[in-house]
Amino acid sequence: METVNQINFKKHRDLGAIITDAFQFIRQNWKGYFGTIIKISGPALVVLIIALGYYMMSIGGMVEGVSTGNDFSATDGLEMILAVAVAIFAGIVFYVLLQMSSLYYIKSYIQNNGVVNIDEIKQNVYQNFWKFFGFGVLMMLIVMIGAMLCFLPGIYLGVVLSLGTSILVFEGKSVGDAISHSFTLIKDHWWETFGVMIVVGILVGILGMVFSVPSMIYQMGSVMTNIGQDDPTAMLGLFSDPIYLGLMVLSYIGQFLLSSITLITTVFIYFDLNEQKNLTGTIEQIDSLGTL
Repeated sequence: METVNQINFKKHRDLGAIITDAFQFIRQNWKGYFGTIIKISGPALVVLIIALGYYMMSIGGMVEGVSTGNDFSATDGLEMILAVAVAIFAGIVFYVLLQMSSLYYIKSYIQNNGVVNIDEIKQNVYQNFWKFFGFGVLMMLIVMIGAMLCFLPGIYLGVVLSLGTSILVFEGKSVGDAISHSFTLIKDHWWETFGVMIVVGILVGILGMVFSVPSMIYQMGSVMTNIGQDDPTAMLGLFSDPIYLGLMVLSYIGQFLLSSITLITTVFIYFDLNEQKNLTGTIEQIDSLGTL
């Protein structure tokens, strides 16, 4: 039996309903939803933040060293490169885990009628990590090749393949079948899918700016303070300012978590297209009536 406030994912929705229900899902389940994401992807996020922080502090130290006449050694350069490499790898792992924990949370939510099983989510994430990782790499290569050909094919392919992760989770298909099914599912519905993603992208971008406001205000205050100083590198001292770095970290975390709204939207789009093509939700409702 469904809980009273449970959102039914498996039905046809228009643009307004997709956006409204995505935010309603967040509003009703934000504590468990974001808690699950942080528990699963949090360690990778911590590594990412530490690597980024070290890189930014290294830049600050380099600038300070140049201004005082100290040489920038090869070891310092190697450490910066290593920090960037660690940050890139941790960022990729974090985003894959964020995607997986978000989608498997919704799957558990649907299967258990609004009651989420955290252990089930963790098991699915850890079992299918490399499958998702491979899909992400392949998707990135396909979109990059499409963009190199004429840019517009890259946009087209990016919208199509955005459905792939939902297909991997809710249909359990292989990477190749997920890519193929993405084209089948979105056929004759590309423009409406693109429209939803553009609108949601704008909304998420605006909300993400809120998290950037504190660091921007602090940065402007620092710039105004250092105007008129003889040292032209003084304003670059922000890179070694712990307060500024802390505000930047909060900004990154907020924007990363907000990106999950886009993931939730793609799930609603997936079920909307699936309902239009296959009437899956309608058939399940009919079958459930027959068992009463």
